[in-house]
Amino acid sequence: MNDTVLMDAEGAVAILTLNRPQKLNAIDFATIARLHDLLDGIEADADIRAVILTGAGDRAFSAGADITEFSGTVFAGPETALREFVRRGQRLTSRLETFPKPIIAAVNGLAYGGGCEVTEAVPLAVASERATFAKSEIKLGFPPPYGGTQRLPRLIGRKRALAMLLTGDPIAAEDARAAGLVNMVVPHDDLLDAARGLAARIVDKSPLAVAACLAATTRGLNLSIDEGLAVEASQFARMAATHDIREGITAFIERRPASFAGR
Repeated sequence: MNDTVLMDAEGAVAILTLNRPQKLNAIDFATIARLHDLLDGIEADADIRAVILTGAGDRAFSAGADITEFSGTVFAGPETALREFVRRGQRLTSRLETFPKPIIAAVNGLAYGGGCEVTEAVPLAVASERATFAKSEIKLGFPPPYGGTQRLPRLIGRKRALAMLLTGDPIAAEDARAAGLVNMVVPHDDLLDAARGLAARIVDKSPLAVAACLAATTRGLNLSIDEGLAVEASQFARMAATHDIREGITAFIERRPASFAGR
């Protein structure tokens, strides 16, 4: 069970690998529990400042929820399906979306169903040129349950999202980049290095300022502009008394690199 997600620490970056390649890294209940446990530890570890999430093997980032496992909850009726399947998945994608440290999806292959929803939820994504993305739930007779009907239209627009949601047709990595689902597409063998490079450009910044940017953007995205500006102001106010803001401004004035302490 503890092998469903692997973790490696590389300096200030944790690499999490969905580790069910024989199942195309399908997300089962053990995988969800393991991800929550690992994220708990990462959140509490001040030395880790960014996370890369990828899949084991060359075929899949994640094929989505484990159909064989979740089918039992669906067949048990709506209450059980909502409690055991839908809410577990929504808690996971919400946790990924609101995590106070940046999570970068390194999409190494197909990202279907729940795998696409994970990509939608995390703040940043790098895709292999081999990656494909699909909202395949419609082919199984239900709408996406892990946030896909809500996040995808906000990311790529209503009509693009509905074309994916209603047909289940996959799109290629470059189409996902052009639509705004991923930040960049790179050669397959360069995927993890590209994700590491993106993480490296973030982890030398103030971790408090990074968390403030993540919180303000995520919380403010679905508010009115006035409400969003209030969220932004509150995040700035939290930074105003910190060492990091003083260090950043002083370093700029003194024309030297800043040394952020996360306090």
